[in-house]
Amino acid sequence: MTHDLLPVTRIPRTGLPPRALVVGDPARAAAVAALLDGAEEISYHREYRVFRGSWKGLPVTVASHGVGAPGAILLFQELAEAGVRTFLRFGTAGAMKPGIRDGDLVIAEAAVRDDGVTQQLLPPEYPAVSAPEAVFALRRAAREAAAPHHRGIVWTRAAFQPGLLPLTAYDRAGLAAIEMELSALLVTASLRGLVAGGVLVVDGANADELVDEDAPLSTGHYDPHREVVVRGVERGAVVSLEALRLLAEDSAEEGADT
Repeated sequence: MTHDLLPVTRIPRTGLPPRALVVGDPARAAAVAALLDGAEEISYHREYRVFRGSWKGLPVTVASHGVGAPGAILLFQELAEAGVRTFLRFGTAGAMKPGIRDGDLVIAEAAVRDDGVTQQLLPPEYPAVSAPEAVFALRRAAREAAAPHHRGIVWTRAAFQPGLLPLTAYDRAGLAAIEMELSALLVTASLRGLVAGGVLVVDGANADELVDEDAPLSTGHYDPHREVVVRGVERGAVVSLEALRLLAEDSAEEGADT
């Protein structure tokens, strides 16, 4: 019955595993779901494609949110309404800090809220921060997978294509990477008392190649389909799923201690 489905994403109101890996591309959601045992597609409406299955015995939800924070936040909100309590965003990003290479992982400690939607929900001073346990779980999973990785603050920016505005202050602020949805997830999680974090695969815009530091971010040579990026995405999927398992393991241990 339609009233058993949430209105925007058309996901069921109940029955989803409480730990979710969220990605932008519906095809990537299917690729990650292929790594799960017993994966089944739950729904596919608009850009929102949702699977459930298990990773090393842990029930997991995998869902796509599309491009851009205004649409993505609708998925995050409805997954939370459906009972998801732990979120990891697994996406791609452009490197902003020298030394971060294509295919490397960036584990987000926090995000700049330039996402185009959360500014309309609460004051700009409110931070977008990852749960510390999510950062630690992602770092441990990356180390165990021997995946090249970095930690830092990322810039969630609503615009993808370059405009006339230069990077200027953000370019000089030590940010690790730039992407389009994470701050909306982190804010949603903080407001609802949920656990959230993110790991991003660098797929271009390497800061080492920026010649003019006052120029807008260039996408002229952007090619996210290169083999080095494909390999990074494959590593990142495993790291993300393993981090969800580590988070569940830590949560179970904390519950036993209490």
